[in-house]
Amino acid sequence: MLLADDLDKLLEILPDFVRQPLEKHSKRKWLIEVVMDLGRRPEARFPDGPIYLSRKTISWQDLDYSIKRVGNFSGDNRSGIERTLHRISSIRNRKGSIIGLTCRVGRAIFGTISIIRDLLEQGQSILLLGKPGVGKTTAIREIARILADEMEKRVVIIDTSNEIAGDGDIPHPAIGRARRMQVSRPEQQHQVMIEAVENHMPEVIIIDEIGTELEALAARTIAERGVQLVGTAHGNYLDSLIKNPVLSDLIGGIQCVTLGDDEAKRRGSQKSILERKASPAFQIAIEIRERNSWIVHENVDETVDQILQSSLLFMQRRRFNNNYICIECESSYPQDFSSHSNIFNLNLNTKSKNIKSLSSNTSANFFSSNSDKIHSRIEYKSDIHLNLSNHMSVENKYILLYAYSLNIQQVEAAIKTFQFPISLTREIIKADIILALRSNVKQHTKLRQIAKAKQITIYTIQSCTISNITRALKQMLNFDKGYFIDWQQLCENKKDIEINALIETRIAIEKIVLLRKQSIELLPQLAYLRKLQRIVIDAYNMKARSFGEEPNRRLRIYPK
Repeated sequence: MLLADDLDKLLEILPDFVRQPLEKHSKRKWLIEVVMDLGRRPEARFPDGPIYLSRKTISWQDLDYSIKRVGNFSGDNRSGIERTLHRISSIRNRKGSIIGLTCRVGRAIFGTISIIRDLLEQGQSILLLGKPGVGKTTAIREIARILADEMEKRVVIIDTSNEIAGDGDIPHPAIGRARRMQVSRPEQQHQVMIEAVENHMPEVIIIDEIGTELEALAARTIAERGVQLVGTAHGNYLDSLIKNPVLSDLIGGIQCVTLGDDEAKRRGSQKSILERKASPAFQIAIEIRERNSWIVHENVDETVDQILQSSLLFMQRRRFNNNYICIECESSYPQDFSSHSNIFNLNLNTKSKNIKSLSSNTSANFFSSNSDKIHSRIEYKSDIHLNLSNHMSVENKYILLYAYSLNIQQVEAAIKTFQFPISLTREIIKADIILALRSNVKQHTKLRQIAKAKQITIYTIQSCTISNITRALKQMLNFDKGYFIDWQQLCENKKDIEINALIETRIAIEKIVLLRKQSIELLPQLAYLRKLQRIVIDAYNMKARSFGEEPNRRLRIYPK
């Protein structure tokens, strides 16, 4: 990466006893900011922590020396040095006098956004999130240059504090051919945003620090006019934006919806739920958690829906690793991919007429006909054999399943993928079997009473995942082969690289191929690792083919 920081121009405005230690400092190229507060020692801040620059304290004369060498401070108490990217922020007392300065180093780092270059070429609006100082402004400055120079788009930057393109009337060369519109007062930023669209026909609008409701509304208006947006917002994560009533409109807005009893049961949720109100103004969201590690949400609408539904959040992490970019798949609920799924069989009859045999390694939690208490037996193993001939419909040979408080789409996906002879019903009285979350069955006395009266077997699962649902369905049908993998045995004596390859395959199948019905390519692996991955693929009854040349040969998994 090529770095341009004009650090000498920033050091020129500092008093001698502050400037000289910095000029000789071995880490000066990593300097973040210099802090000068009245009556305190000057401080330099680096990524690994702050250090004092002198034993001498800052006086009024020292502050006045620096203030006279920078431009005028605007309404947001910010100033700069002409033709540089440095930002000088002031702290004032109750009388309006400046008693402290924060001299922030501004840098143009060329090559910063190579990590998301493919996303820029899609032409969709991008929102950058992250804590202060993590590099959001540096990133959108480089994005502006790439879009204007290399992609030859009409780019207009809304520069509220002259932080993106530098102080003065002539913008810094770091933004390339992009044009810059300055904002006289911060509260007028939303007006300048609309003015840019109406007067200058941009294809792309760059906005830094969207922080008010009016600015969020202006961003939505711009997006609805077909202009690509690239902006930053306050908030470390996407879910923090959802909780922010001022900025939630950027990702579609949130509204409270009241469901009917039947719909709430079908969804397995409360009657009052939160839903996304409209399409988001930004289609892609990027969380800059570290300078070299970014979390990418390529479909903001789907991600917001998953967060609101407390579903598994599937995302990708992109990071710089030496001279190449590494893309990894991640999930926000790693416990869902544990090697064992807690599935329990609940039988409501002490005679257990639906259970053909229970081996010594098997346990079942059941409801006694004389008591509603749950009795525990031995630890669960996956060799419960069931005889469901009494429950099979004579006409269609299908088991009628009532899914209580579960995600119907996941249940349907499991049934369709493995072609189980199971049909879903919304009437519990007609059901042969009930499948529910274990926690809900314990709390629902009426459900247990109905099942006891109709002698319906209840199966419960610990959590609503494809793996748990499919395991329960397999048990219902007495399927002894396929899909089930003894992960503990499979991963035994395996190296980390082998375990990671197996986990990657499982996540790709369960979260992409099964749920989204999409094919997916795994990361390139050596031949012996691809053989391990095929064990998992075969267990899920999936098909896969190999592509590419060694050492970049990889597997592509196809949906049924």
